[in-house]
Amino acid sequence: MWSQERLNDLLTQPSETLIADIKRLNEDILVIGAGGKMGPSLCVLASRAIRQVGLKIKVKAVSRFSDKPSREYLEANGVECISLDLLSEVNSLPDAKNVIFMAGKKFGTHGAEHMTWAMNSIVPAKVAERYINSRVVVFSSGNIYPLSSVLQAGSTEASVPAPVGEYAMSCLSRERAFDYYSQEMGLECFILRLNYAVDLRYGVLHDIANTILQAKPVSLAPTSFNCIWQRDANEIALRGLLRCSSPPAVYNVTGPETASVKATAEKLALLLNKEVSFNGQEQPDALLNNAGKSFAEFGYPSVSLDTLIQWQAQWLLSGGASLGKPTHFEEREGKY
Repeated sequence: MWSQERLNDLLTQPSETLIADIKRLNEDILVIGAGGKMGPSLCVLASRAIRQVGLKIKVKAVSRFSDKPSREYLEANGVECISLDLLSEVNSLPDAKNVIFMAGKKFGTHGAEHMTWAMNSIVPAKVAERYINSRVVVFSSGNIYPLSSVLQAGSTEASVPAPVGEYAMSCLSRERAFDYYSQEMGLECFILRLNYAVDLRYGVLHDIANTILQAKPVSLAPTSFNCIWQRDANEIALRGLLRCSSPPAVYNVTGPETASVKATAEKLALLLNKEVSFNGQEQPDALLNNAGKSFAEFGYPSVSLDTLIQWQAQWLLSGGASLGKPTHFEEREGKY
C-alpha cells in the first residue's frame, strides 16, 4: 500500500553510487531554493547518504519556507533550515564549498514577467558572484531547447538553444549568468537541464492521470514527452558536485524513453479503470531531450517508465495527495 511515508522513503533512499560519491565530500552542502517541489527530497536524500557514510558535514537548506510542513520535514531529517529572501538577502547566505542552486520561478510567469526575470536572471548572477570560489550545481530546464521531431532522439547538449516564451528565455539567462562567472572568473559549475521529474504527487504522469480521473479529454498537443523518477534526478544533482568544471559541465537529465501521450493515457486509463478521451491532434514535434551523455556518466535511471505509470495509478487509487502544481507540459507557446 502506498503512503506518504513510503513515497518519501523511496524518494530519499541513497544508492551505492551516491554513497560512494558522498564519501568524497568533506564540507557542508548548501541547497539554495530548497523549498520547492524537488528540494525537500534532495536535501533528505543527501542527509541520509551523509549519515550512512558517517561524515560530520551538514545539509543546509535555504528558502523562504512559506510551506511550513516542508520545513518541519527537513528539520525532522537533520537538515538545517535557513529562511531568507534571495532577491534582497544573498549576502546573508552562509559560506559553502558545495552549492546546489534550485531557486527559480515558472508558474505565474505570464503576467508577472518582471518577477520571473528577477528570480531566474538577477538572483543567479548574485549567487554566482557570492560563491565564486565554490562548486555549484545549477538546475536548469529542457525548455531552453527547440521542439524536436518525435521520430528523432531529442535535443542533445550540443543542440543550439531556442527558448520559446519568457520563462524558457529566463532559464537560458540563468545558465548564461553562471556561464559568465565560470568562463571569465573560474567558477566551477555543473548545469543540469531537467525534463520532467516524477514524484507521484506531481509531474506529467500525475497531470495525465488526474485529467482522466476528472473525465476530461487529454490534450494531444504535446504528443510525446520524457520524464525521470525524481530520486534519480536528485542523485545526479548531488553527484554533479564532483563533476563541476570551468567552463561548466552541461548534462541533459531525463529518462531514456520517448513516451507517447496517447499511449501513456491509455495505459493509465486501463489501470485506473476509467474511460479516456482526447482532444486536438498529435503533432510532428515535441519538447524532447536526449540524455545519453548522462546515462554514460551516471548510469540509466533506476525506475522505468512502465513502473512509474503503474506507481502513478496506484498512488491516485490509494488516495495519494497532490501538490496541486500542474506542469503545464502541454503548453507549446511558452506561456506559464
